[in-house]
Amino acid sequence: ILKEEGVKATFFVTSNGADELIKRMYNEGHTVALHSYTHDYSYIYSSVDNYFEDLYAIQAKVKRITGHTSTIIRFPGGSSNAISKKYDGGIKIMSQLTEMVEKKGFRYFDWNVSAGDANGATTKEKVIENIKSGLTSRKTNIVLQHDLKSYSVDAVEEIIKYGKEKGYTFRAITMSTPSVEHRLNN
Repeated sequence: ILKEEGVKATFFVTSNGADELIKRMYNEGHTVALHSYTHDYSYIYSSVDNYFEDLYAIQAKVKRITGHTSTIIRFPGGSSNAISKKYDGGIKIMSQLTEMVEKKGFRYFDWNVSAGDANGATTKEKVIENIKSGLTSRKTNIVLQHDLKSYSVDAVEEIIKYGKEKGYTFRAITMSTPSVEHRLNN
């Protein structure tokens, strides 16, 4: 669908992503960004060292597959996640990580439009409604949408057509994309 519509996207990958799919994303000009190797909140948010071990593992996988060292990331749960409090022993890990990733040359992105497919939306129609209602022409829109949900994937073509009709442009995230960051909760 993305190829047919001439749209580039950003895929925040985990270790579950098939190598050939990650290679295809990269070869077709999409941004292959880093999400998490394990996506295990109890592990990655229990210490700064564990977080970076996980991040470097997914970075190494992407580098092995694409030959490119990706430095664009999205924290599991976003930078505003409160679940990290459950595992970090009171060290306010997200406050530490958001500063440290940037010092290490990474750039993190949150989202300001959500498909809702990770928490409640279970139909193509609801995903489309959530995205349409979240878009605005007054800012850079970064949409959170999961390609593991078939009903969310089924919504992509209609979302793209709607966006084009309304004059939106679609771009993959780069290091120069305007920041979208949540307010930290931990």
